[in-house]
Amino acid sequence: MAARQHWLPLLAGVALVEAVRRVSEVDAVLKWPNDLLVGGRKCAGILAEAVPDPYGVVVGIGLNTTLREPELPRPDATSLRLAGAACADRDPLLRAILRGLAAWYRRWREVDGDPAASRLRDAYALHCDTLGRDVRVELPGGGSVDGRAEAIDEDGRLLVGGTPFAAGDVVHLH
Repeated sequence: MAARQHWLPLLAGVALVEAVRRVSEVDAVLKWPNDLLVGGRKCAGILAEAVPDPYGVVVGIGLNTTLREPELPRPDATSLRLAGAACADRDPLLRAILRGLAAWYRRWREVDGDPAASRLRDAYALHCDTLGRDVRVELPGGGSVDGRAEAIDEDGRLLVGGTPFAAGDVVHLH
């Protein structure tokens, strides 16, 4: 299963978007690979880092819950409060996110991390606003690639114009 650990940030994204939609009642979506958007603005980010055994991967989630406009970290950010959430209380949100993480992780582990058999790949695609859009992938080493975001492959990579990308900052063009 270590070979499929790259799915963990995407798993966290599915748990996050489902919890936010359910508890806060906002129309949240995912931007590949690790952002939660509300109204086209960034409301949360997910970071994952490989660490030495016995842990393997540490996943962190930063969710803007009650920030006001002047407190936002960047101009294209938002918070659940600003988005008109029915609930921006951290306690029920945290509980829902943790329950979702546990449920998705259990399903994923039961099938040895297979994203198709666990239905994780389908769930991610369902919530991913990047798919079907024209995007620019800004590459970690410099440069960029423009094209249509077509799918998430079996390795969690974004397919743009038939080319898989494992990392990069995605900009939605339209």
